[in-house]
Amino acid sequence: MNRAGFWPKSLPSRRRVLQTAALATLSTALLPSTRAGARTPAFDYPPAEWIPASPSNYTVSDRPRSHPIDFVIIHVTQASYTTALRIFQNREKNVSAHYVVRSADGRVAQMVRERDTAWHAGNWDYNTRSIGIEHEGWVDKPGYFTDAMYEESARLTAAICAKYGIPKDRSHVLAHYEVPGSDHTDPGPHWDWTRYMRLVNSA
Repeated sequence: MNRAGFWPKSLPSRRRVLQTAALATLSTALLPSTRAGARTPAFDYPPAEWIPASPSNYTVSDRPRSHPIDFVIIHVTQASYTTALRIFQNREKNVSAHYVVRSADGRVAQMVRERDTAWHAGNWDYNTRSIGIEHEGWVDKPGYFTDAMYEESARLTAAICAKYGIPKDRSHVLAHYEVPGSDHTDPGPHWDWTRYMRLVNSA
């Protein structure tokens, strides 16, 4: 459906997809390569590793020519880092994000090109105009929001804002729950927005 250039109809919510998949045993064939030291450089953010999502889970686009990029949307996976990668690589899931940040060390995976439209916001207009960043963890488990995660995510957000001229403020760096029509609560009450935005602005 991504070739048609519109949001597919009757898709399951991102929350339901992530929660269901976190409980399911998925094929190891969907796992990224685990060869020691094997990393493929990301296309848009050099510190990241390129781990592509299934082409069935996003819309090929030509942003910012086709649509301006006005927002960064902050998510929490409600699943482990590895499970989130598997979900976005599973062509049946109809969900993706541009980036996933690991809790333990802040490692960043790029899964969708910034020029393409990831299916993360639950609002097609916001999908077309945003970059989605998932963070490993659960909204009710603040221990997952480590120093490394905050710092590496803030560097990523700052780089995106600089590239596309996005103001580094809370009107443009949004929580998923702030997207119009969202039924999500992430990143939740334990996400430290004051700290995060300070890091974004100092990166």
